[in-house]
Amino acid sequence: MIDIRIGTRGSVLATAQARIIADEILHAHTDIHIDIVKISTSGDKNMSTFSSDPLGIKGMFTHELEEALMNHEIDFAVHSLKDLPVNMNSDLPVIAYSRRGDPRDALIVNDNADSEVIGSSSLRRRLQLERLYPERKIVPIRGNVTTRLRRLDSGEFSALVLAVSGLERLGLAHRISRIFTPDEIMPAPGQGILACQGRRGEDYSYLDCVDDKDSRDCALAERAFAGALNAGCNVPAGAYAEIEGDSLTLKGLYVDGEGIFRRREISGTRAEAEELGQRLAEAVLS
Repeated sequence: MIDIRIGTRGSVLATAQARIIADEILHAHTDIHIDIVKISTSGDKNMSTFSSDPLGIKGMFTHELEEALMNHEIDFAVHSLKDLPVNMNSDLPVIAYSRRGDPRDALIVNDNADSEVIGSSSLRRRLQLERLYPERKIVPIRGNVTTRLRRLDSGEFSALVLAVSGLERLGLAHRISRIFTPDEIMPAPGQGILACQGRRGEDYSYLDCVDDKDSRDCALAERAFAGALNAGCNVPAGAYAEIEGDSLTLKGLYVDGEGIFRRREISGTRAEAEELGQRLAEAVLS
């Protein structure tokens, strides 16, 4: 029996996502035993202020997991790909990309709330929501999915915007009032994909059952676009790739410092995924 330790954040959603990966491995390999190791990250401990932290929001949700990897306390980590910084430690690469869940964003409404406030965690979403709902107040909200929904149900907010894939993985799809198209709210690069992060040079062939080529190529294109823009939580950008056969179409959104929305689209072969992302970034900046 081979023992595998999967590292994850301790939130309900993160644990559920690690379990999805574990179940796929166990279904394919009867000789593997898996332990899920929950690790508290800086972002989990302090959801209030991130702007002064050199790691940024994304780094604060991954740093402790990467330390556990380097210290051999876990064998690989599972992340929401959209939480991984585009500039990663080359010694700790993404070794598998899960089959993509629904990449879109969803609106969850409390019809009984007196408030006209919509809560959203990311600047990318908030800027797009301001265009869709100019009559509403759009404000930041922190906390895990459960915490945000509790604040919605208490009447603090009239609506929230959350990722469809996260709600589905938690069995909360029934809470969705509306799903936005990518043209209405461009998703975050990699949204809906789970990333397995491991140590360079080690044998992770048991993750072949998890790794999805379509997800990998979409992720490479979308993250190359974000990386070329140096996009992050304070540089609002969205990207969405679709694959049909050998063709890949990538849509990108960038909001510049003057609040101007720059949208572009590019198509090519999936073998050009990263190049397409870089070329699209050049196009939105030109």
